[in-house]
Amino acid sequence: MSDLKFETAGVLGTGIVAGLFLTTRVHRVRPDYYERFRDEGSPFIFVLWHGHLLPLMHYHRREGIVVLVSEHADGEYITRVIERNGFGTVRGSTTRGAIKGLKGLVRAARAGKDLGLTPDGPQGPRGVFKPGALLVAQLTGLPLVPMSVGVPSGWRMRSWDGFVVPRPFSRITIEYLPPIFVSRDATREELADMAAAIGKDLNDVERRLNPGRDEVAGEGTE
Repeated sequence: MSDLKFETAGVLGTGIVAGLFLTTRVHRVRPDYYERFRDEGSPFIFVLWHGHLLPLMHYHRREGIVVLVSEHADGEYITRVIERNGFGTVRGSTTRGAIKGLKGLVRAARAGKDLGLTPDGPQGPRGVFKPGALLVAQLTGLPLVPMSVGVPSGWRMRSWDGFVVPRPFSRITIEYLPPIFVSRDATREELADMAAAIGKDLNDVERRLNPGRDEVAGEGTE
C-alpha cells in the first residue's frame, strides 16, 4: 500500500510540475560551460542550491543526471518525482548516510553519468556550501559546474531553503559558472576555502539575478 502511495504521489507531482512550467520561458547564460563536457563525452557535477531544485529539475529533465536524495522520510516522494523526470537517484547524503551516498555517486561517475548535488542540503544552512560536493569531485576526478537561477517573478516558500516556485508566464534565467577542478591532493583546509569561495560566487550570482529580493541566499542565515 505504501508503494502505491509513493507511486501516486510521483505521478501527481510530475503532472503538477509539467503544468507549472507550460507557460514559463527560460534564458540560459553560458551553457557552454557544461555543454563542452557533453560534447566530449566527459561527465561532470552540477552544483546548485537546494532551493533551486524545481526549475532546474524541469529544465534539465531527461538528461540522465544522477542526483543524491536524502534518506529522510520525505526522500521517497522526491525520488519518485525526479525519476519520472528522467533522473537517476542515489539515496544517502554527504552527511547522513555518507558512505552509502558517496559509493553510489562514485559508481555513477565511473559509469559515465553526470551528477547533480545540492551542497547546502539536505537541511541547510541555506546558502552555505558544505565541502561534501568537493569530496565527491575529489574522489571521482569530475569537474564541478556551479549553476544559479533567477526567478524575479515567483514565490519563495517559508522553508529552510527558501524553495523557489516560478509564477505562470514568468521568465527564468539559468546562469552557469566556470567549471572547477578539485585536486586529488587538496587538503581539508583547501577544500574548506574552495567551498567558501564557490558558495560566495553562487550567492553573488543569485542576488544579481533576483534584484530587489531580500535574503536571496543567506550565507548561513535562514
